Amino acid sequence: MSKDDVLQAISRYVYQQFANDPTGHDFFHMKRVADWSFFLAKEEGANSFVAEAAGWLHDIGDAKLFAQPKQALVDLQVFLRSLDIEAEIIDEISVAIKNVSFSKGAIPETLEGKIVQDADRLDAIGAIGIARTFAYGGVKNQLLHTEDDREATSIQHFYDKLLKLSALIHTDRAKQEAAIRHQFMEEYLGQFLQEWQSNLNSKKAGGQHE
Repeated sequence: MSKDDVLQAISRYVYQQFANDPTGHDFFHMKRVADWSFFLAKEEGANSFVAEAAGWLHDIGDAKLFAQPKQALVDLQVFLRSLDIEAEIIDEISVAIKNVSFSKGAIPETLEGKIVQDADRLDAIGAIGIARTFAYGGVKNQLLHTEDDREATSIQHFYDKLLKLSALIHTDRAKQEAAIRHQFMEEYLGQFLQEWQSNLNSKKAGGQHE
């Protein structure tokens, strides 16, 4: 089995896991992360096969996406061993995806892991990141925004996480892309909050309730 065949098998496996995900962690999120991981690995001289495979698989076992995250990781190992991959490569893929998640607050051990983390964080910011934020918030029944900043709203998520990500990028090329996407998010938030506040002010001035 060629590396391309292995990656196609992995993409099919990922499709089965995430095709119907409504939270922004769908098959196309995994594909974008895999594509960016491949590109960044080429730029950084890393193992592009390991990086791309890990990009596809980085959300397998995520506790917010799987009812049984530990079992999902066990099943992943069984799947990878069923492919024509050396045990050493399987270990490298497993290490690369181990600490990608922002919630873990960790830096991956390997260059391939750092690359996948960069790729995942790029997809969390910019225009697509904005869309994914509201998709996730809708599934979780979150408000868009509120005057109470203690509320877990979609807009608050930008301040809790997304606006912090560009400063946590590892690779030079990803830093360039992150800067562009970060600026777009700031512009979007500025426009959102301007419209939100102007609507409140206009209602107060008119003294009317719609």
